[in-house]
Amino acid sequence: MEIDKEPPVVGTMRALQQRSQRGPTDLALTVEHRPTPNPGDYLIRVGAAGVNFADVMQSRGTYGGGPQAPYIAGFEAAGEIVAIGSEVENPLQVGTHVVGVGPGAFAEYMPMPAAGALRVPRGWSHAAGLGMVLNWATALAALRPLGEIQPGDVVLIHAAAGGVGQAAVRLARHYGAHVIATASPAKHAAVRALGADIILDNRRSDLADAITRRVGGVDLVLESVGKTTFEASLSVTKPFTGRVVVLGAASGDAGLTTHDLVFRHRVQVRGLHIGALADAAPCIYRSLLDELETLIAQGVYEPGSPTVHPLGDGPLVLEELEKGRTRGKHALDPWR
Repeated sequence: MEIDKEPPVVGTMRALQQRSQRGPTDLALTVEHRPTPNPGDYLIRVGAAGVNFADVMQSRGTYGGGPQAPYIAGFEAAGEIVAIGSEVENPLQVGTHVVGVGPGAFAEYMPMPAAGALRVPRGWSHAAGLGMVLNWATALAALRPLGEIQPGDVVLIHAAAGGVGQAAVRLARHYGAHVIATASPAKHAAVRALGADIILDNRRSDLADAITRRVGGVDLVLESVGKTTFEASLSVTKPFTGRVVVLGAASGDAGLTTHDLVFRHRVQVRGLHIGALADAAPCIYRSLLDELETLIAQGVYEPGSPTVHPLGDGPLVLEELEKGRTRGKHALDPWR
């Protein structure tokens, strides 16, 4: 069957534009020209766009390599392919429902690099598929190729009530680890339901002592909070064999010196940015996507259930995320 690669008639669309680096409050609904796909892209009609802490960082200009204002915000979306770039090899058909990342997700239409797009599993809504190539891929990369998780390991997962954190708790339990999770007290019940063995408030001043009293030391830390937890994370990690995978800094940057690594915290520290991993090590990234499809088939990874908001509520949702008041995955519907 011949695949129509002609783009739709160019028109207009609603979008959320970030107008400055002053944060989420400077996001505004605008009317933009509908894009056409670049040679290696699909153009998708966005069904749901994922909200992530990286969107907050981009809105303040603190995300490394992020776009310069003004720009259409968002980078994670699921939707229907409506056009195909001229250089896409072995393309999926127009009408296929996919999830992936790309610039300008907070809009009715967005270009999505075809190489990183995955089919939304049959029977799943667009919103249910969000997180597959971002939250779950990040959690899986942190635990498996970088974290080298083994059955019986003790794993400390910070921000366990967030999108990556929830995925990480479920995956760590699936791979046979004992999980210590941190979250604010109001979110403990949600994290407990995921199977965490111990749940602590990451704001407590004696966090390292509390972890040490319970387990002695941990084999692997997923560090996404940064400034307020980083010292505790290093302190409780087992010397030499313990791994700390750094995948974010929600509370701000933390410092680490060569002196620290030689004389105080003799641990293995590994950095993770899922987009950079996809670019620098495509074989590893592809193996993650393949493993996610296996986890879906096994029922380990079930359809997500994000809280979906109208597109115009995006600034408020990002403000709440920045203040730590959200729980689980959130998404925007550009058609509401």
